[in-house]
Amino acid sequence: MYFAYELSRRLAAPLHGWASAWRSGWSDPANPFSSLPLARTFAASAELLERATAAYPKPEFGLTETRVGGREVPVREVVVHHHPFCRLLRFERGVERADPPLLIVAPLSGHHATLLRETVRELLPDHDVYLTDWIDAREVPLALGSFDLEDLVELLQAQLRLLGPETHLLSICQPAVPVLAAVARLAEQGEAQPRSITLVSGPVDTRISPTPVGRFALRHTLTSLESLAIHRVPAGNPGAGRRVYPGMLQLSGFLSLDIPRHLEAHLGLWRDVVLGNAEGAERHRRFYDEYFAVMDLPAEFYLQTVDQVFHRHTLAQGAMLHRGNPVRPEHIGSALMTVEGAEDDITGLGQTRAAHDVCTGLSDGDREHLHVEGAGHYWTFSGRRWREQVAPALRAFIRRSA
Repeated sequence: MYFAYELSRRLAAPLHGWASAWRSGWSDPANPFSSLPLARTFAASAELLERATAAYPKPEFGLTETRVGGREVPVREVVVHHHPFCRLLRFERGVERADPPLLIVAPLSGHHATLLRETVRELLPDHDVYLTDWIDAREVPLALGSFDLEDLVELLQAQLRLLGPETHLLSICQPAVPVLAAVARLAEQGEAQPRSITLVSGPVDTRISPTPVGRFALRHTLTSLESLAIHRVPAGNPGAGRRVYPGMLQLSGFLSLDIPRHLEAHLGLWRDVVLGNAEGAERHRRFYDEYFAVMDLPAEFYLQTVDQVFHRHTLAQGAMLHRGNPVRPEHIGSALMTVEGAEDDITGLGQTRAAHDVCTGLSDGDREHLHVEGAGHYWTFSGRRWREQVAPALRAFIRRSA
């Protein structure tokens, strides 16, 4: 299937080139007819075809400056820790300030960490921000080994040790379970824990308010999922031969959750181009350039995550093991904040809040929960509700936990 997909992409390349030239020609300001409604209609139609046949590479973060203490300062990306499957980035600000270090754990679920660009942008003025920038599994040679859920737990522990005991931890979506497992094992071993943990829209207990994502996982055994979803990276890629869950399958799953909305969005792009609404058209392009840029996941990580998080609910049921050792979240001493969106169709209401039920060693003063009315999954870490509700609450929580 993966080979067939790659072949179809190559076969579509001439059509993509033709659509791109057609769109460019009809929208070029040098074309005296470009402002006419018929010309804009031709350009809009060609753009839809161009985008349907495009390859979407990993976008740039593009965070080159931020505002600290009332003035603009430069920002540069620095790799502070390298792993075959992850770069730990620091968004280094051009100013010396004793702001709390914040490790943001991006979801390893098909999209690149650039999906959290707005998350990082909003937190940069007040925090020393680090981010897990996951590497596409198709780019990792077989000789560099495998990567599963237990490896992720150990990687997070190594990163927390590197950043030190003053670090605060922010987990977005998928990594909620390995984040809690990593901190629990540090606590069990007597090592320093982060000052605080914030879980945003993370599937801690997927038995609560099941969503289409969870129901899909439950309908399939691991054997059937392995047969349906796991493929080998084709020749010609650095990771040729590696078993992966291809990003294109993950993307098709996301699209299938709300096909009418995505169709309407693309019709909206067509209308914006036809009507000359450049701002609206560009907003759509930015969103879908990010949304359609996907990466492959290591097969062992995907299957182990489905097994532990969606099938057996091991952390929620007190049965999770790491390298044969029990994971005991009741030993976690870090202050805990959970965030949920009322309209989340990926991580159901209550799934993230369940972290408070397993972290039983915390006092009431070390707990906080934020319920965001009107927020879908992505709007708990981007968009207006993130900026106006979630980010201010998170900043205040981190300051109280410092």
